[in-house]
Amino acid sequence: MSKNSTVFKPTQWKRNFYLFLTGQFLSGITSMAVQYSIIWYLTKTTGSATVLSLAMLLGMLPMVLLSPFAGPIIDRWNKKVLLIVTDVIVAIFALILSIVGTISSDFPLWLVFISLLVRSIAQTFQMPTIQSILPTMVPEDELTKVNGQFSMVQSANFIIAPAMGAVLYSMIPMNFLILLDVLGAFLGVGLLIIVTIPKITSEGEPIHLLEDTKFGFNKLFENKGLWYITIVGAIFMLLFMPAASLYPLMTMNYFNGTVGQAGLVEVIYSVGMLLGGAVIGIFGKWKNRMNLIFFAYFVIGVTIGLSGLLPATNRGFIYFVGLNLIAGFATPYFNTLLMAMIQQSYEPNVLGRVLGVLNSLMSVTGPVGLLFAGPLADKIGVEKMFVIAGIGALVCGVINFLIPVARNYDKELQKKLREEKEQNSENLDNTTI
Repeated sequence: MSKNSTVFKPTQWKRNFYLFLTGQFLSGITSMAVQYSIIWYLTKTTGSATVLSLAMLLGMLPMVLLSPFAGPIIDRWNKKVLLIVTDVIVAIFALILSIVGTISSDFPLWLVFISLLVRSIAQTFQMPTIQSILPTMVPEDELTKVNGQFSMVQSANFIIAPAMGAVLYSMIPMNFLILLDVLGAFLGVGLLIIVTIPKITSEGEPIHLLEDTKFGFNKLFENKGLWYITIVGAIFMLLFMPAASLYPLMTMNYFNGTVGQAGLVEVIYSVGMLLGGAVIGIFGKWKNRMNLIFFAYFVIGVTIGLSGLLPATNRGFIYFVGLNLIAGFATPYFNTLLMAMIQQSYEPNVLGRVLGVLNSLMSVTGPVGLLFAGPLADKIGVEKMFVIAGIGALVCGVINFLIPVARNYDKELQKKLREEKEQNSENLDNTTI
């Protein structure tokens, strides 16, 4: 189980955490605005589902291939330095892309793909690092709420970034717009420098990549409930990611929409995520969080599936926007609650290794789906990919529910946490006596 060995007074940990959160927001929103602009640039200049799927594939491959090996590095290296270095590297490549775009008449496709690949490599290290940091920065009983608040910040990024990207895309040349990434890195790193990130016992220890990766895999595999939840999540990614990569084409080709409307869909989905994250951040304490994860599978399955059955009309697009608001609301109930359960299931000094393996397993099927997404969408129609994704989400939810050790995982986890808390309290009382 995770145990927060660092004790903060409420004012201390809250101030420290919210400084950290602010830095991640500023860095994230600028980076995502540039990311959306690049995707819309590719959509508008190529109009190809295959190109979009390839761009998404390059964005996911590092997560699959590097995550198991990123975990040992995250557990052993200074986490603040790791976050700063990855932010700076992304900013450097953004600067290179901007310069080349200024010198050339357009952006070479290969360089755009390299830029997306570098961003993904950085994120492969950044997200597990942040996820492993949170349990050391806040009290354990605040973890679910804090994850909800972090989800709200990510959702706010998703809300503001597409709108910002769409407005700036129409006003500013792409080569200058990309420089926004450099500004975001400067702001994010500046705040990160003054944040206190507690060290864990494994920092500074030698790294043995293969042994550490095997250790992380074994720790996850031994935890059968979480193992089955992960495998079902991987199947879900296989079926869902093809549709997720084709959102711009769904809006711009199927509904004959504009870049602004494509941005609107992203914003509305993220408004839903913000509302869902707000509910978690405000309430954040449930006796069985798996019930809410089943709820998320059901809602996402129904809304995404229905999206693929809508007529290609203006009214159909309005319904599409509404369905994505509902799907967005359900999304944090899967991501956020699952992450809180994982953080409470392992000690902070092994969490990076476990998260590395888990993230890789959850992501490995996505690229497989994306390999077929473009050609299949070009052949059967992009809307059919949404129907497949919706049915897949419903099936995965049912499979997860039918596995007892997965269905009851959170009830058993919270029972163990209560018992450990009571035992620690008794030991403290005995020591005092």
